[in-house]
Amino acid sequence: MVKLNFRIDEHVHARLLERAHAAELSLSEFVRLVLTQAADPHREYIFSSKDEILATSIQILSILAVAVGQRSPETLEQGMAEARALLAERGLLDPDAGATAAAIPDKGRVSR
Repeated sequence: MVKLNFRIDEHVHARLLERAHAAELSLSEFVRLVLTQAADPHREYIFSSKDEILATSIQILSILAVAVGQRSPETLEQGMAEARALLAERGLLDPDAGATAAAIPDKGRVSR
């Protein structure tokens, strides 16, 4: 096996560690798999099954959010704030976006 040695930004390293941890892999295993995938143009995204589960979960939760929002916008706002905090904690939100409830336009929000 060939050994690679390269430098990456600290924030990229932190994100890679988060992704490796989420995939239950060491950083070396995760990076090796990603590089192997990148070198093979015929392979699909390695962790697509988790993405498919996530997409289905998002659809279900979107339906639930609409139902809750119609009954109690305050409860929906609180739930969305907690969800953003959990997603940020797990590195699933873009830290540079800085989106907050106040920064999100009203378009698409549930209202009475």
